Order: sequence, then C-alpha cells, then structure tokens
Amino acid sequence: MSDPEVLVVVSKLKNYIKSQSGMNTSGNVAPALSALIRQLCDQAIENARRDGRKTVMDRDFSLPGGGGGEGA
Repeated sequence: MSDPEVLVVVSKLKNYIKSQSGMNTSGNVAPALSALIRQLCDQAIENARRDGRKTVMDRDFSLPGGGGGEGA
C-alpha cells in the first residue's frame, strides 16, 4: 500500500512556519498534518451527513480546544 497523498502545499507550510518562528520544518510534518486534516474532514463529513446535507460547511469542523467554524 502506498503512502497517503499529502493534502497541504509543503512550500507554503514551510514558509508559514519559517515566517512565524524562524524555524525549519521537518520532512515528516506534511504527512502528519495531512493525517490530522483527514481526521478533521472525516468528522466534518459525518457532521454534514448527520444534518442531512450533501455539502460540508465550515460549521462542520471543530478544532481541538473548542475552536471551529463561524457557526461553532
């Protein structure tokens, strides 16, 4: 089985981390972040289904610590 596809633009991720902290980014960060994004998306998909919608909306996402979309 091949590795799952990376869901983030690695150059933008590295630029963001560098600009915010001056730190470099390990090559293992993008796959780890992609796995977290998949988990968040899977939960958002389930939330939309539960509401009887076929469209995933910002309110379907909830972040650890209680953050989320505007409707959250």
